[in-house]
Amino acid sequence: MAIREEILDELLKDYKSPDDLLGTNGIMKELEKRLLNRVLNGELDYHLGYKKHAESGKNSGNSRNGHFKKTLTTKNGEIDLQIPRDRNGEFEPTIVPKGKTRLSAIDDQIIALYARGLTTREVQAHLKEIYDVDVSPDLISTVTNSVIEEVREWQSRPLNEIYPIVYFDALRIKTRDEGRIINKAVYIALGVNMEGKKEVLGIWIEKTEGAKFWLQVMTELKNRGIQDIFIACIDGLKGFPESIETIFPKCEVQLCIVHMVRNSLSYVSWQERKKVAADLRKIYTASTADEGLLHLDKFKNKWDDKYPVIAKSWKNNWDHLSIFFGYPPEIKKVIYTTNAIESLNMSLRKVIKNRGSFPNDQAVSKILFLALRNISKKWNMPIHNWKAAVNQFTIMFEDRMPKNFGI
Repeated sequence: MAIREEILDELLKDYKSPDDLLGTNGIMKELEKRLLNRVLNGELDYHLGYKKHAESGKNSGNSRNGHFKKTLTTKNGEIDLQIPRDRNGEFEPTIVPKGKTRLSAIDDQIIALYARGLTTREVQAHLKEIYDVDVSPDLISTVTNSVIEEVREWQSRPLNEIYPIVYFDALRIKTRDEGRIINKAVYIALGVNMEGKKEVLGIWIEKTEGAKFWLQVMTELKNRGIQDIFIACIDGLKGFPESIETIFPKCEVQLCIVHMVRNSLSYVSWQERKKVAADLRKIYTASTADEGLLHLDKFKNKWDDKYPVIAKSWKNNWDHLSIFFGYPPEIKKVIYTTNAIESLNMSLRKVIKNRGSFPNDQAVSKILFLALRNISKKWNMPIHNWKAAVNQFTIMFEDRMPKNFGI
C-alpha cells in the first residue's frame, strides 16, 4: 500500500533522533496503537452493519456498548488498546482475538530465537533489549510448545519409496530422565532423494546408541513408505550394517570415511596428525580396493608401533569400507565430498551447545525440529554433482530405479 508523502512528512515533522521513531514513546509505537484501535472500531462497524452515529443503526437490535482496556505485546513494546464491545456480546475482534495478548510477530520472534539455540533467559534478555518487551519463561515455553503437534506430524509423515543415499548417525545430548541427568543418543537419518535434495527423514531419542534400536528405526522408515535405499552411509557401530540389511536387504552399506578418519585421528598426537591424515588419505583415495589395501599395509608397517589400533580398525571394517571403491567417481563425490551428515551435525551442535542439559526428551525434539526447519530452508537445490551421479545410479541400479524416472 502506497503512503502519500505528505502523510510521512506530517508524522516526521518533529523527528530529531532515532528514539523519536523507535523509542518507548516513539512514532512507530504510537502509530501501531492508533492503527489497531482504528481497525478494531472498523471491525465493529462491519459486525453491526453501520458506522457510529449512523441513522441506520437505530432499532437495529444491536449497538455499541463502550470498550474495555487491553494491553497487547508487540514488536514495538506493550501498547494499551481500547477494545470495543457490542450490547449483545457477539462481537469478536479478528485482528486481536479474544484471549490474545501478543501479536503473532512476537510468537514468531520467540520461536526464531529459540530455534537458533538461545536459552530461555537469552530469549527474555533479547526481547527486552530490542523490543522493550517483558516475557516470562512460562510464556516462552507455551509459545515454543505450540510446535509439538507439528513435530509429531513431521516425524510420522509419509516418505518417498526410494532414496539413493541415506546417512545415519547419532548425536550425544544430556537430558533429565527419572530425576537424573543422563547421556542419550539422538538418532538422525538424512536422505538424498531422487532429485538430489537433502531431507531429514526423522530424529529419534534413546538412552544408548545401539544396533537393536537402529533396527527399530529401519522398521519405522519402511512403515512410512521407503521401499529401497541404494547406499546407506553409517559409522562403525557393531551390528549396524546387519540392522539395515535386515529391513533393506539390497542396500549397500558403506562405512562413512569421515567417521573412520576422525576416529583414527583421535588416537594420534597433535604433532603427527597431518602426517597420519595424509597416509590415511592414500588409502581411501586409491583407484581400487586392492590398491587401497596396499596403502593400508604400508600404513600398518609405518604407524603400528605408535598407533596399532588404527590399521586394525580399518582391517576389521574393510568389507564395508571397500564398497566405496566399486563406485564410479561421480557417486564417490556425492557420498564423500558432500559430507552431508557431518555438516548437519555441526549445525545442530551449535544450537544445543548453550544448554548443559534438557529437562526432557520433548524439549530435545522441539529445539532440534525448529533447528532442522531453519537449516532445511537452504536445501532448495540439488547437491553438487548430482546430475552426473544420478546418471551413474541409473546404470548401476537400473532394475531398482523408480518407474518413469526422468520421463
